Amino acid sequence: MSRKKDIHFEISERKILLRILDICMVLLGLCILQNFLDFDYLTISQENITYIVVLVIYITIFGTIFEIYNLQKSSKLDTTFKNIVLTASTTVLFYMLTPVLAPFLPVQRLEILYFYLTIIFMIFLWRWAYIVFISSPRFYKKVLLVGEISNIENIIRPLNQSDPNYKIVGFINSETEVESPIKFKGLKEFASEELMEVIRKEKISEILVASYNSETITPEIYHDLIALLDQGFTIREYTQVFEEITYRVPIQFVGKDFYKYFPFSRSNQNTLYLFFHRTFDIVFSILGLVFGACILPIIYIGNLLGNRGPLFYFQERVGRNGKLFQIVKLRSMIVNAEVGGAKWAQKNDVRITTFGKFLRRSRIDEIPQFLNVLMGDMSIIGPRPERPFFVNELSRIIPFYETRHIVKPGLTGWAQVNTRYGSSVDDSLTKLQYDLYYIKHRSVFLDINIVVKTLSTILYYRGQ
Repeated sequence: MSRKKDIHFEISERKILLRILDICMVLLGLCILQNFLDFDYLTISQENITYIVVLVIYITIFGTIFEIYNLQKSSKLDTTFKNIVLTASTTVLFYMLTPVLAPFLPVQRLEILYFYLTIIFMIFLWRWAYIVFISSPRFYKKVLLVGEISNIENIIRPLNQSDPNYKIVGFINSETEVESPIKFKGLKEFASEELMEVIRKEKISEILVASYNSETITPEIYHDLIALLDQGFTIREYTQVFEEITYRVPIQFVGKDFYKYFPFSRSNQNTLYLFFHRTFDIVFSILGLVFGACILPIIYIGNLLGNRGPLFYFQERVGRNGKLFQIVKLRSMIVNAEVGGAKWAQKNDVRITTFGKFLRRSRIDEIPQFLNVLMGDMSIIGPRPERPFFVNELSRIIPFYETRHIVKPGLTGWAQVNTRYGSSVDDSLTKLQYDLYYIKHRSVFLDINIVVKTLSTILYYRGQ
């Protein structure tokens, strides 16, 4: 079957494209400034290569913190503009305050304004073009889903939420028809014998097979898929795509073949990585405790006024390999908040005090946990430690829940920077998917990514 291949960008390609073009547009803007205006603060030349590299690093780091590389937010012009302004403002501020590695301030202070506005304008110009052209339906990746109807809603929702350019145009039921078939109205359904015609008519670029049991796929669909594969057509398995797009491990679809999905990162046993990880924990914890000591008088006053009672509280949590330890935090709830037993923390929880809300949203309540990190019970980065009561409950409901305990729990983690505070079994399932992704892909680069995203969480006041 011959077909014209449509143009589309993979999720990784679009993220790389955003980063590269951001830098190129800024450098282009600086070239325009030096050629058409009296601008010599930062000229594009070999002598200034160090200054340029530092600028590129700042744009990349602060762009990540202020989420200009988030594909969902990059597809909205108003959100993009706000984040670009925040990125440019912070970049220019840090750049001007950086000694030696950044140029001296110009004699004409107006050049700083030119520099600042050029960064905003050039990045925004490129992002406007990205939204109008690349994020348009012309560049959508059109996908046909082949799977079991009972799983479809849980499949398409997370994919649509994670990547707006990954367009599932319809589905084909892979199971043999029964007398009382289940119907799904959220997506267009095609008949199994229409598979080849749908690919041609809808300009499908990929087939996504999402069958919990491959034995349920009808022989007719199986032979069509084999024929398409022989022609070089892209056919992918759902769990691989889910993990690639959402950065989560879809444990609810793993089943008895779990060992295929958990080839955990070598970093979990890499002595050098673990050494640097522990060194980072110790250094960062000491800095965190020093910062906490500096703001302790302010916290103490706030506790007296809006959080009457003890300043700290201790609670038992589950650590690595199921070992129990006492976690220490700044108290954010009323005294005796759980007289009736352990409860989930809810949004707008009435047990949280006025000052406690500030402590939680700013993540200041976590500062005492640096003591737990120094003692070796926790790490800076890892799955959040949970209470024994909830671990026992969740491990009975959610498969592989206790797998998260093969590494040390952390102050922050992949789940914390990608989702809000868990207050239900469904939330815990989502968090576990993120935690297992971290354990599976653990590396220095992922750790750095988490640290940067944690700064974004704090700056946007997203704690709960």
